[in-house]
Amino acid sequence: MRFIVSSGSLLKQLNMAGTLISSNSAMPILENFLFTLLPGKLVITSSDSESTLTTTIAVESEVEGEACVPAKILMDILKTFPEQPLTFDFGGDDNQLEISSDYGRYQIGYFGVNEYPRLPEIEDSSVSKMPSGVLATAIQKTLFASGNDDLRPVMSGVFFQLNKEGATFVSTDAHKLVRYRRVDISTAESAEFIMPKKPLTILKGILSTAEDEVQLHYNQKNCRFEFKHIVLTARLIDGRYPNYDAVIPKENPNKLTIDREAFLHSVKRVSLFANKTTHQIRLKIAGSEVQTIAEDLDFSNKAHERIQCDYDGSDMEIGFNSRFLVEMLSNLESEHVLLELSAPNRAGLLSPIDGKEIGEEVLMLVMPVMINS
Repeated sequence: MRFIVSSGSLLKQLNMAGTLISSNSAMPILENFLFTLLPGKLVITSSDSESTLTTTIAVESEVEGEACVPAKILMDILKTFPEQPLTFDFGGDDNQLEISSDYGRYQIGYFGVNEYPRLPEIEDSSVSKMPSGVLATAIQKTLFASGNDDLRPVMSGVFFQLNKEGATFVSTDAHKLVRYRRVDISTAESAEFIMPKKPLTILKGILSTAEDEVQLHYNQKNCRFEFKHIVLTARLIDGRYPNYDAVIPKENPNKLTIDREAFLHSVKRVSLFANKTTHQIRLKIAGSEVQTIAEDLDFSNKAHERIQCDYDGSDMEIGFNSRFLVEMLSNLESEHVLLELSAPNRAGLLSPIDGKEIGEEVLMLVMPVMINS
C-alpha cells in the first residue's frame, strides 16, 4: 500500500479530523486515524465512538488498502515540513509505515483495522438540505447557551426542529435560552432531535469556510452531515427536550431599544466591579436612560454608568448575571437590540432590531437574579 500526497493538504485534513481524537480514549485504537486508500484518493476517518468524521483528499495511488496510523506522531512530524510531496509506504508483515520527504525517511508503527469501529449506517433516515452558511449561523447563535450539566443531558446539546413551516434551533441551560429560526427553509417531513455539543463545535469550524449545501440524514439515533468531501456522523442525545415555548413570556409591555455595542461595553466595564460569585449587575431603567450598576460589598467595589436609550414602559430595576448578557450581546451582530421586560422577577427577551437576514428570527431569553438589598 503506497501513495504520494501534498504535505500541506494532508496536514489540513488531519487537523480537521484530529479534533475528534482524544489522547486518553477508552478505546486505544481511536487514538489513530483510519486511512482507507482507493485509486486516486485517501479517505481519512477519526472517531471518539460517539461521533465519526471522514474527509477525502486526492493522492497519487493505484492500489487499495486500509491501516490505522497513530495520530499524534503523524501530525507532529507533518507540522515540521514545508510544502512538499510525501511518499507513504506501508510495509507488509512488520506493520511499519515509511514516510519519505525531501529531508529523509521516517518510520511509524501502524495497526490493523479490525478493531476500528465502522461508520454507523443510518437506516430509515429522513433527508434535508440547507445552505452551509445558514447551518453555521444557527450553530454559532445557539451553541453558547447549551448546558454542561451531566444530570440533564438533553440540555447539553442543540434542539433541531425541522418541518414545513421552517427550521428552528434551540439551546438552553435553564438560565439562558436561544431560539434561532429560519422561515425560509422547510422540510417535507417533520423531525425533532438533539445534537450533542462536541460534533456541533467541530461542524461550526468546518462550515465557517464552506460554501456548499449541507445534506442531513437522520433517524432516531444518529444524524449525518454531508457536504463536499466531508461526512460527520453523530449519535443523537436520547431524551425529550423541555417545552421551551412555555418559559418564553408572551406579554412584555416594557420595551428598551439600545445601541448594542454601547450596552455590551458598559456591561463589561461595570461587571468588573460585581461580586465574583454572583456576577450580578442591576439595570435601572427610567425615561430615556438606563443605568448599569454593580457592587461588591466584600471589597467595597462599585461602578455606575448611564446610557441613552429609547424606553417605552414603566420605571424598572432588574438584576441579571452579567456573563449571560455579555454572551448574548456578543453573539448578535445588529447595531441596536430590543430588550423586552415584564417584571423584575420575569425573564427578559433580547432580540436584534436590524442586521437580520431575510427569513431569520433570533430570540434570546435571560433569567433575572434577585437584587441584593
